[in-house]
Amino acid sequence: MKKADFYRNSRADCAGPCEGLVVVELTTSWAGPMAGCVLADFGAEVIKVEHPAGEVMRRQPFGIPGSGLMIMHETVNRNKRNVSLDVREPEGRAAFLKLCEGADVVIENFRPGTLASWGIGYDDVARVKPDIVYVSISGFGQFGTLSDRACYDPVAQNYCGWTSIAGEPEQPPMKAPTFLGDDLAGLHAALGTFAALRHRDRTGEGQHVDVALIDCLLYASNGHLTAGAYGIDIPKTGNQFPTAMPANVFQCKDGSAYIATLLDSHWDAMAKLIGRPDMTGLRLPQRLERREELNNLLAEWCLTRPAQEVVEAFAAKGLAATRVNTFGDVAGEDHTASRDMLQTVRLVDGVEAPLTGPSVKFSRTPTRIRNPAPAVGQDNEDILGALGSSNDDFHKPRSKRAAE
Repeated sequence: MKKADFYRNSRADCAGPCEGLVVVELTTSWAGPMAGCVLADFGAEVIKVEHPAGEVMRRQPFGIPGSGLMIMHETVNRNKRNVSLDVREPEGRAAFLKLCEGADVVIENFRPGTLASWGIGYDDVARVKPDIVYVSISGFGQFGTLSDRACYDPVAQNYCGWTSIAGEPEQPPMKAPTFLGDDLAGLHAALGTFAALRHRDRTGEGQHVDVALIDCLLYASNGHLTAGAYGIDIPKTGNQFPTAMPANVFQCKDGSAYIATLLDSHWDAMAKLIGRPDMTGLRLPQRLERREELNNLLAEWCLTRPAQEVVEAFAAKGLAATRVNTFGDVAGEDHTASRDMLQTVRLVDGVEAPLTGPSVKFSRTPTRIRNPAPAVGQDNEDILGALGSSNDDFHKPRSKRAAE
C-alpha cells in the first residue's frame, strides 16, 4: 500500500482522534510524561504542570546541537502545553484543583501518598470533579506490601526478574539499555486511561487508575511469571531463542545481520538459499538439537558476504533478516522517513531538530508533532488567566506570601 492510499480519507481539521480530551499532567522523568505524550500525540490537550524550577528531564544529557535543550525532554514533552505551579503551596494547590475541574484526566507519577499529602490526591480531585479519571503511575503500585518503596526503571527491571535472563549466558544480570519499565508503564497508563474513559462515557463514573512499573514488566514477560510459579528455570539465551532455530546475529563481511527462522518451511527455503538442499526437511526439534552445527553452517555462509547482500537475499525468499543497525544507521533509512518517524520540529529556541514521531498511524485522523515541548510556564498567562487568577499569584516568594 502507498502512503497516499492509506491516508486517502484523512481529515485536516483535527489534531487527532483524541481531540477535545483535556488532560492535566503532573509528572516528572519518563513514565508519566510518556503517558501524557501518547495522549498529546493522539490530539488531546495535555497541560503539563511543572515546578517553576523545571523538572529533571530538562537537565538530562544528550543535548540538541546548537541548542540548550535536551533530546529526551523534547521527545517526551512535545505537543503539550505548560503551566508552572508549586502545588505544595496553597495558591498552587488551588490552581491545580481549578484546572482539574475542567479536565477529563489527571496523570501523576509521584510516590504513592505524596499528592494526597499535598491535598491534590484522587479523593481531593474527585471532590471537585467527580467523574475524573485519575491515573497514578508508580514503581510498586498504590497498594501492596512494597507500595511505599522508592523505585526507578532499573530497580523495577531487577526486581521483576527481567535482568536475570537478559544478556549472554554465563554473564551477570543486564538491564535494558532503554527505560523499558517506564515506557511500558506509560503505554499501559494511556491504555488504562482509554478504558476508564470508556466506562465514564457509559456510566458517568470516574475512577482511580493504578499503574505499576513492576506489573507492566511482569505482564509483558511472555508468561515467565507463571513459569516461575512452577519453578521452571528460564535460561539466558542472548540473541538466540529457546523455541526457534536459527535465530541469531551472524557476522558478515562488513557488519552483522540478524536472521530469524521460525517456521519449518522457512528453514527449507533458507537451506536451499545457502546451497544446502540436503538440509531441507529438518523440523524444529531436530534443529534445536543441532543448534551449534546449524549456527556454524549459516555463519560460514554469511561471513563472506556483505550484510546488505545477505538481507536482500533473504528478503527475496520471504525470509526474515535485517542488518544490525545503530540508531545512526536507522535514522538515515528511507523507511524511517517514509513512516514519518523523524519529524523536523522548530523548538522554542528557534533551533530545528528531527524528533521521533508518533508510532500509531490513523487513516482518518492523522497525528504528527504539532508543537515543540514548551518552555516552563509558557502557557501561564493563557491558562491561569482563564482561571481568573494572575500568574504572579502563584510565583510570589514564600517570604513575601508570609508577610502578606
